[in-house]
Amino acid sequence: MHYRYVVVGAGLAGLTVAERIASEKNEKVLVVEKRSHIGGNVYDSYNEDGILIHNYGPHIFHTNDKEVYEYLSKFTKWNDFWHRVLTQVDGNLIPMPITLETINQLYNLSLTPEEMKEFIDKLAVPMDEIKTSRDVALSKVGEEIYQKFFENYTKKQWGVDPAEIDTSVISRIPLRYNRDTRYFTDKYQGMPRHGYTKMCEAMIANPNIKILLNTDFEEIRNEITWDTLVYTGPADEYYGCKHGKLKYRSIDFVFETYDCESYQEAPVVNYPNDFDFTRITEFKKLTWQESKKTTILKEYPQAEGEPYYPFPTADCKAQYALYQAEMAQEKNVYFLGRLAEYRYYNMDAVVRSALNLYNEKLK
Repeated sequence: MHYRYVVVGAGLAGLTVAERIASEKNEKVLVVEKRSHIGGNVYDSYNEDGILIHNYGPHIFHTNDKEVYEYLSKFTKWNDFWHRVLTQVDGNLIPMPITLETINQLYNLSLTPEEMKEFIDKLAVPMDEIKTSRDVALSKVGEEIYQKFFENYTKKQWGVDPAEIDTSVISRIPLRYNRDTRYFTDKYQGMPRHGYTKMCEAMIANPNIKILLNTDFEEIRNEITWDTLVYTGPADEYYGCKHGKLKYRSIDFVFETYDCESYQEAPVVNYPNDFDFTRITEFKKLTWQESKKTTILKEYPQAEGEPYYPFPTADCKAQYALYQAEMAQEKNVYFLGRLAEYRYYNMDAVVRSALNLYNEKLK
C-alpha cells in the first residue's frame, strides 16, 4: 500500500510532524507505533487507585520558546507548575540545583550571594581543559560538592565513572548565586491540565491521521511505500544495525502506592549516595490530584531494556557518526528525535525540532 506521508513513532516528535501535515497541508498521514499507546515517553495513565502517573518517569514541561508553548497550548490548558527538587545528602534534604540555599544548608552558613560566589570560587578546581562531566563539576563546584551531589548519582545513572562521560551530562545542571530553588527558570512552565496523553490525543484528532499501534515498522516496511518518511525510531534499527547496535541506558520503573496523603516533601527527591535507585517521584505533587492514597515511582537505571538515554561517550558518538553518514545519502527520509538523532532532548526541543523539520523540509 502506498502513502504520501509515513511517520514512524507516535512520540512528541512524530505527533507534531503528523499534526502539521494533516492540519496545515490537509494531507493524509500514516503513523506507525511499536507500543500500545501514543505519546512516547510522555505517556501518562490512571492506575488502579485512580492516580494519574507518568508511566516513563516524571515529565515537566518548561521552555523559553514562545512558539512551541503556543503550539502545544492549542491542544491543552496548563496548570502552572514550578518544579522543585530535593536531594538527600548526609541525611538531610537539600534543594537542587546548587543555589545559595543549598550551600547555606549544606555547610550551616548564612552567606550572601556575593559571599557564595567567593566560597564556590575557592572550592573550584582550576583546569586547563575540560573534557568530561567530572571535569565540568570539579571546575564549577570543587571536589567535596562533586562527591556529595554528582559522582555517585552519575555512576548510578550511567553505570560508568563521570570521568568517562561527555561534558553534556553535568553541563545541564545549573549553578545559581541566588535563592531561586526552582529546578527550571524558563518563562513558560506547567503541566497539561488533563495529562500528556489527553494533549497527544488532541494533536491527532484530525481524521487525516491514521495510527497503527502495536506495529513494528520493520515488520511492515516491505509492505508499504511512501513519498516521504519521517523516522523517529532507533537509527541503528533502520539500518539493520550494520554498524553495530548503539548503546543506551535504560530504567526499571517501580511504582508503589501508599495509604497516606503525602509521602515526601517535594515532587522529586534525588538519592545520589543512598540506595540503588536514583530518585523518587510522587505524582500527586506534580498533578495536583486529591486522594487519600499516593503513588510514588522509584527509578533503577540499568544497562538492558527499553532505550531511554543515548550513551554520552566518545566511542558511542563515533559509532553513531557512521549511521549519520548513511542518513546523509537518503532522499525524502528524515530522521528526527531522541532515538533517531541519538541525543538527549527536552520536550520543548523535540517539538521545536519537529516544527523546524516541517517548516523547512515538508511545508
